Amino acid sequence: MADIYQHIEAQIPHLRRYARALTRDVTAADDLVQECLVRALARLHLWQAGTNLRAWLFTILHNQNVNQIRRTVRAGTTVELSDAEPRLHRRASQNEGLELRDLDRALGRLPEEQRAVILMIGLEGMPYGEVAEVLGIPVGTVRSRLSRGRDALRRMMGAEPNQHTKRAPTGIVAANGHRRSCPAGPSSFPVESQPRLNAGSLSSDTLRRPILGRA
Repeated sequence: MADIYQHIEAQIPHLRRYARALTRDVTAADDLVQECLVRALARLHLWQAGTNLRAWLFTILHNQNVNQIRRTVRAGTTVELSDAEPRLHRRASQNEGLELRDLDRALGRLPEEQRAVILMIGLEGMPYGEVAEVLGIPVGTVRSRLSRGRDALRRMMGAEPNQHTKRAPTGIVAANGHRRSCPAGPSSFPVESQPRLNAGSLSSDTLRRPILGRA
């Protein structure tokens, strides 16, 4: 029985990393992991030896997060993001820092169901079957959410222009019929005070490939 506690302890860093990327708030993520562990230990007798412990723990974490979101919506609570999110442990270059910032903000703009799938597969390296088990959905739905989420991320990250962008003219036509160029627009992502993606010592390139799905 002692082994199960060691196995649960080994999953805590993965739970915390996923929760912080999912909620984008350090305090909320740590509370979510704590609630997950308390519930898991209280229901340890329900876990069957030989089954996937990681999937079981992530299922509890996912359900806790869904319940918290529902409670927040019912209560009409305004959730403010914390500025205390730890930065990457490894000092990133300026370009990498900007890419990680944009990736974090793009993830935050995805629907929660797509963000969860992308983080489990891209950040935690879970196979499709395990993600389907955690979320209680068919593998085909996992693939669909992953594809739609990655397409949206690529557009937001500028890795793949959308149809509107490709058809947009390079200038505007004045009243006299002459075309004049448009000034450069603002960045795709407004300057906001949001926590950075907490991904340990991973570089922007290491994150972009599994999360966006392309090199």
